[in-house]
Amino acid sequence: MKPIAIDAMGGDRAPDEIVAGALAAAATGIPIVLVGPPDLAGRGELPLIEASEVIAMDEDPAGGVRRKKDSTLVRAAEAVRDGRAGSMVSAGNTGATMAAALLRMGRIKGVSRPAVATPIPVPGANPTILLDAGANAEVQPEWLVQFAQMGSVYSRHRFGRLRPLVGLLSIGEEAGKGDTLRKDAFELLSAASGIEFVGNIEGRDIMTDGVDVAVTDGFTGNVVLKTLEGGVKAILRAFDDVFDTDENRPHAEAMQASLQPLYRTLDPDSYGGAILLGVDGVCIISHGSAGSAAILSAVNVAKEMVEHEMVEEIRAAIGLHPRS
Repeated sequence: MKPIAIDAMGGDRAPDEIVAGALAAAATGIPIVLVGPPDLAGRGELPLIEASEVIAMDEDPAGGVRRKKDSTLVRAAEAVRDGRAGSMVSAGNTGATMAAALLRMGRIKGVSRPAVATPIPVPGANPTILLDAGANAEVQPEWLVQFAQMGSVYSRHRFGRLRPLVGLLSIGEEAGKGDTLRKDAFELLSAASGIEFVGNIEGRDIMTDGVDVAVTDGFTGNVVLKTLEGGVKAILRAFDDVFDTDENRPHAEAMQASLQPLYRTLDPDSYGGAILLGVDGVCIISHGSAGSAAILSAVNVAKEMVEHEMVEEIRAAIGLHPRS
């Protein structure tokens, strides 16, 4: 397979943790190419695509991509476009990653807007794919149908769900609940072929096994994502506080060992990050605080999606059910 292009300068812990993750991936036999400044040459003998600029985490995404044509993000996306890489991974500026992938790779023909798809952990079951998780603050009902189509393809290839259950995130389960967008989207999703639409879902349903793909606009999706992240962190901190007491400390080790499977399920490093669906290539967006374990997970996801020809299947799904 073609190498996976890794933005070596993306994220709060770049380049050391990013390179460490890249080396760990290369050690498993996955071909890797780093994208970064010349002084990274020779790091673990990984090949390097040189890039002299970095788009900062707090920089304007579209402006950064336009101004910094020799940035690591732009060069990584160009490597995929030009066939020098099969996919790209970055833990850098999320908006800039999306912009670079869209402007350099382009959209799959027929896709109205790409969407960020994020796995939401579900203890004891497969994660729920939430999209859009932030790419499109405002959407049209037809776009939500495409999100459902693309999310279903991703769920099948990522988590083996043969007939992913698709839910429309709203304020009630009844068909008439929600604003005009949700009501119109409900009608379109109910009539769409090729997806298993189960109707409206509420926020409490996302972390259950009752739905595999949850579709919504990017504004709502990002609020849901950040709320769940904050809630999970608060619960884990509460566990730690309970364990760190005089009466519980002697038993904490045994209790924590029993809770390790839950910790792994809730750990974002286990999933590697989000994926930008709808662009003509595989683009994995890891979280800004990603360490080497998260980068290794992201590389594994990228590898699987390339091997499964996910982009080609999305192309076929959109072609069979184009935007009206």
